[in-house]
This record gives sequence, structure tokens and C-alpha cells, in this order.
Amino acid sequence: MKRRALLLALPMTACGSVLPEHPYVEIRRFPFTATRQGPPARGAGRRVLLVRLMRAAPGMETRGLRSIRADGTENVDYYAEWSAPPAELAEESLRRWLSASGLFGGVVAPGSRARTDLILECELTALAADLGRSEARAGLSAVLMRDVNGETRLLTQLAVTGAAPLPAAAAGAALPPEILAAGMNAAFAAALGALENGIARLVR
Repeated sequence: MKRRALLLALPMTACGSVLPEHPYVEIRRFPFTATRQGPPARGAGRRVLLVRLMRAAPGMETRGLRSIRADGTENVDYYAEWSAPPAELAEESLRRWLSASGLFGGVVAPGSRARTDLILECELTALAADLGRSEARAGLSAVLMRDVNGETRLLTQLAVTGAAPLPAAAAGAALPPEILAAGMNAAFAAALGALENGIARLVR
């Protein structure tokens, strides 16, 4: 019986000895938020804006930080990611940004009982750090509609982008994720500024 038990244990021991050992790598998570600088540039508006749930364009659903190498290939870092899906975080930042813009009397989310005058639908179309160009980029597409007695009428369609500089990376080297995340946050803030300017021309 002892010999049989020993023979049964040998294959398991042998198999276990050839399995590679992978060191544990902790996943690092970063906030995705746009910080508005300074007071509102415009007087307080009276209209109420409804911001619907933001969609994510194909490829924008992943939480890993996205970068474009100098040779044009794309990399998604699965050990450095946003704290939540980027479109969800972008929507929250968009709502806060427009609330502080001074353009509207209120900015509300779906489910609010407030009577709304305008409706904004957005899609996150770009969010990446371009290492070859040493810049981070973010993009949004938006549709602004007017609510007239429960019927929506198209006011305009907007496609905006924002960019922020990144330090130059050494050939074949990657920038630290902290720098990539900060650059993409700054690029997204620039995109929100462009979106605000586009909306302002129609709601003043």
C-alpha cells in the first residue's frame, strides 16, 4: 500500500515541478476626471440640460490604459487601468463640467423629474497616449437636442478632440502609467472645453 501511494504521488510531484512561477503583479488604478480651472466664463443660464448615459465607441470599453507605440501599434496595459469603464467616468466628468460652466440653470441625469429644455447624447470616441507624437488625445461626438413638449428636435451634432503634451519616451521604452493617465486626463479636459464652446454658441 505504501509503495502504491508513493507511485501515485510521483506524477503529481513531477507535474508540479515544471509549472512556471509567475510573480504577482498588482493592478494599479487611476481616476479619469477632468478638472476645470477657474470660475465659469459665462453668466448663469436658465435652461435645464439632461445628459444621457455616455456610450463607448468600439475599443473604448476596456479599462486598461491605452497607448500607441512609435511604430503605430497599439498597447493596452492590463496592469494599469482606470478605476471604472472610461465612458462611465467621462459621463460623470461631463456632467460636472457643464454644471460649472454657467450655461445652464441645472444639469441632470436620466431619471430626474426635472423638466428639461435640452438633451445631450455623447459617445467617447478616442482616449489614448500617442508615444510617437508625444501627446495624449481624447475625443467625443455629441448630439444636442431641444425638448419641445415632449418631442425632441435636433439642434446640432458635434465632434470634438483634445490633446495634451507628453514627455518624449526613449526609443523602445514606455512612459510610466502615472504620466500616461495624467496626460489623458488633461486631453479629456481640453475636449470638454471644446464641447462647451460648441454648445455655448447655441444656448446663449
